Amino acid sequence: MSAPVTDTATLDRPRLVADSATMLRRRVRHLRRYPSLTIMLIGQPIVFLLLFVFVFGATMGAGLAGPGGGRDAYLAFITPAVLLMTVASVALGTAIGVATDMTEGVVARFRTMAIARSSVLTGHVGGAFVQTAAGLVVVLGVALLLGFRSGAGPLAWLGVAGLLALLTLALTWLTVAFGLAARSVETASNTPMFLVLLPFLGSGFVPVDSLPAGLRWFAAYQPFTPVIDTLRGLLGAGPGSGAGLGTDAALAVGWCVVITVGSLLWSRRLYEARAAR
Repeated sequence: MSAPVTDTATLDRPRLVADSATMLRRRVRHLRRYPSLTIMLIGQPIVFLLLFVFVFGATMGAGLAGPGGGRDAYLAFITPAVLLMTVASVALGTAIGVATDMTEGVVARFRTMAIARSSVLTGHVGGAFVQTAAGLVVVLGVALLLGFRSGAGPLAWLGVAGLLALLTLALTWLTVAFGLAARSVETASNTPMFLVLLPFLGSGFVPVDSLPAGLRWFAAYQPFTPVIDTLRGLLGAGPGSGAGLGTDAALAVGWCVVITVGSLLWSRRLYEARAAR
């Protein structure tokens, strides 16, 4: 086994940026050459959106907003959760991409080249941002076609974009760590699945107050609930939106920062350990 190359490029910031840009282009080319994975990841939240609006929308909407509610009310209520699920779904693809690189010898080849080793991971993160942005545009477009409307102003939409960017950064680095920790691509594809399911155990599809006591406690304190409630408040989507927005926003940003920092440190330790083998 060849000796590991010292990552001196990390000391050269322009070199690190250039190498990261190269890895980003590599990741984007992969997305273009294999669009089926992107379609599957983006299609999943769209299927949930259509299913819940057309199958459960009339009944659930009436329960949310009284006799005057309906599918439109429920569509407004669940759209923030579906946007969050889109971010989580794309992050799952990042875990697969990282695991593929680690198990197919790509990183071993990069070790023989004079590049910043960290640029391999930052390329995946950058590619995830591109893929997530495309997914959010598509999912939001479908919601608008179904009748979703928001009275949010430019600053509120900027807040939505900023929070979704923070969430993307947090979940992407978390799934990077999952991909590094996985011993196979199959494991990497399964480990992050709970991220897609967590909105169902929060305020994503029903009000937290309607849940049984034990589940209500979990739903109230899990990370995705304040994120969904903040998005709902910014968009003015659903009954009671905007109530406690300041507290929810602080919790949402706090969770995103904690997950990002913890996952970044975990990813770095895992990557250095595996790259040194």
